[in-house]
Amino acid sequence: MSGPLFERMALIGVGLIGASLSLAAQRHGLVGEIVGCARKPETRAKAEELGICARTTDDPAEAVREADLVMICTPVGAYAEVAERIAPALAKGTVVSDVGSVKQATIRDVGPYLPEGVHFVPGHPVAGTEKSGPEAGFAELFERRWTILTPPPGTDTQAVERVTRLWTSCGAMVEEMEAAHHDRVLAVTSHLPHLIAYTIVSTAADLEPGEMREVVKFSAGGFRDFTRIAASDPIMWRDIFLNNRDAVLEVLQRFNEDITALQRAIRWGEGGFLEDHFRRTRDLRQEVVQAHQAGSFDPREPDATPKTPGERALADQAAPGPGTHDPHGS
Repeated sequence: MSGPLFERMALIGVGLIGASLSLAAQRHGLVGEIVGCARKPETRAKAEELGICARTTDDPAEAVREADLVMICTPVGAYAEVAERIAPALAKGTVVSDVGSVKQATIRDVGPYLPEGVHFVPGHPVAGTEKSGPEAGFAELFERRWTILTPPPGTDTQAVERVTRLWTSCGAMVEEMEAAHHDRVLAVTSHLPHLIAYTIVSTAADLEPGEMREVVKFSAGGFRDFTRIAASDPIMWRDIFLNNRDAVLEVLQRFNEDITALQRAIRWGEGGFLEDHFRRTRDLRQEVVQAHQAGSFDPREPDATPKTPGERALADQAAPGPGTHDPHGS
């Protein structure tokens, strides 16, 4: 690539995903300048301090002026307000995309506000951690992870190709999908697991204080995994559930039916049913492993080098001297 793919990218929201995209785009020379927009002064200051954005503002319209790529990285519940505020400042030919986990609501809330000549390519990088804020971002987040694009019918093909190149250049695998189908699939693979995690941790939190302390003390791997998922941004997940209501309720109904069947099998000692159920779920796990989607990008792992700018800064501060090396903001 002779020059950057986009001259100026405006990030509306500088949390984990927006910060990681900025760092990856900078690493691979994909964007000339990155402007960030966030409400909180401390978020803007941190984004500039860590080199995530060249400059920041609290005004979405100011952020998108002269940008040829606008990436909406706020919780999906804020999309309509963001779209309304940026629309008058968008130049003809600008590409508008997003990173939200619900796509029908994205098209519903953003599309009507965009002026003619602006290209809308909704997207969803299926990647993240339970962390949030600009200091959580790291450039490797999207490597070998899927990004799903859901362009509405009639979307400019060159705009779709440019957004595809952006993500593949950041290390992602890209697939196009119809928005409603995306929402049904993600209700199973992402939204329901988070709902279950929140519920299990909430159940544990309601135990008697003595039992609760023992739950924490003797947490096994499964429960620890649930607590990690349940540590995700509550505002983001509130908006996801409310904006993908139909698909989540449908898969939740199926889940409740399966739970009822398991409850009955345990009550009546139906070991064969339980064993068959567990074998089938183990087979699905093997398919996930074979698809290379079972790994983790958690920079907090003990054997991992610091990946986020914040962690590298902390490592530098803790260094004794020269020669020592190291899941939305608002």
